[in-house]
Amino acid sequence: MVDLKRFYLDNGLRIIVNEDHSTPLVALNILYNVGSRDEDPDQTGLAHLFEHLMFSGSVNIPDFDSPMQLAGGENNAYTNNDVTVYYLTLPADNIETGFWLESDRMLGLDFSKKNMEIQKRVVAEEFKQRYLNQPYGDVMHIIRDAVYKTHPYRWPTIGRELSHIERFKLDIIKKFFYSHYAPNNAILSISGNISEKEAYRLTEKWFGDIGKREIKTRNLPVETPQTEERILTVEKRVPSDLIYKVWHVCPRDHSDFRVLDLFTDILAGGESGRLYTSLVRDKKLFSDINAYITGDIDPGLLFIYGKLMDGADIYRAENEIMKMVDSLRNEFIPNEEMEKVKNKFEATMVLSNSSIMNKATNLALYELLGDANRMNSEVEAYRNVTPEAVIDATNKYMVSTNCTTLYYKSDKQSPDET
Repeated sequence: MVDLKRFYLDNGLRIIVNEDHSTPLVALNILYNVGSRDEDPDQTGLAHLFEHLMFSGSVNIPDFDSPMQLAGGENNAYTNNDVTVYYLTLPADNIETGFWLESDRMLGLDFSKKNMEIQKRVVAEEFKQRYLNQPYGDVMHIIRDAVYKTHPYRWPTIGRELSHIERFKLDIIKKFFYSHYAPNNAILSISGNISEKEAYRLTEKWFGDIGKREIKTRNLPVETPQTEERILTVEKRVPSDLIYKVWHVCPRDHSDFRVLDLFTDILAGGESGRLYTSLVRDKKLFSDINAYITGDIDPGLLFIYGKLMDGADIYRAENEIMKMVDSLRNEFIPNEEMEKVKNKFEATMVLSNSSIMNKATNLALYELLGDANRMNSEVEAYRNVTPEAVIDATNKYMVSTNCTTLYYKSDKQSPDET
């Protein structure tokens, strides 16, 4: 059980506090309710750009990392479709440094033209290295653009096109900041060796004077249900054939999410999962195979993907994947197998909540989903998933008309044959 207290500032900032005096540290996690889904289709990659900009200097502090390191702290950040999250840990005696740094970059960034151009080049280079010049690097661009036709999940967090990043103007960047990065669009979660009273005092001192901002109204297009199978084939200079099968599924806060999460663990729960046991170890069709469900706030995706062994037929391999999926349509999962995946989830949650940083992160995410206290009942909710629910979810979501398949084939030509 993770004990928590919740309070609000007049400017709309939500604060969740978990006192944990077993550690000499305190973790701060600030979640901004903005991700790549909040971008315009012709201006993608802005949310990820801000992940970099927030470390490159604020209105009063030219360098974020130096005072953090001098205080004995560590920090990092991530951006996804839905949120942007900044997190840090510091010794409890120095935690005020964290409040100072986070509040100042919420107040305003260094929007100098020089700084903007530097960070744009950094992100553009990341786009090239990770997505354009890497084997299989364009997979998510291809799949998301095929699976989603209207919803902004159709582009990855890095952005849809490199040109979008390169042509961002300063006025566009500043407008995006002031309409999303604000106390009334953020959740501050705190875990560690700090009292609720001290957490409130420091939050009020450093964040209280930051005014509310006019947050851009989120009016996202609803994805039209997929009604026919979509198949794509590409050939690239990659080491091996790859196959992706992707289905539309429910949003993160839907009860079916837990069912499908366990579904993917049954299929791909490590080397004891059904896919690995049958298709890697026994039939030797794949060198690696996996499955996962995205935890998106809007309706997300379920992926099954694998890298084929040399000489394996990609269509036979796909057929074998579907045999594994079909085995969950009508047959009850044995109690022992069901218990194994539930135990795995519980162990993951317990381990996660042993870290103050993970607790702070989880508290903010569950608060965004509706109530931070839900993290205390999540294990029980997973325990209540039945074999019947797995059958129902398989037949509801895992159908061919709801599936997009990507055959990512290896072009075996040698360089001098092109």
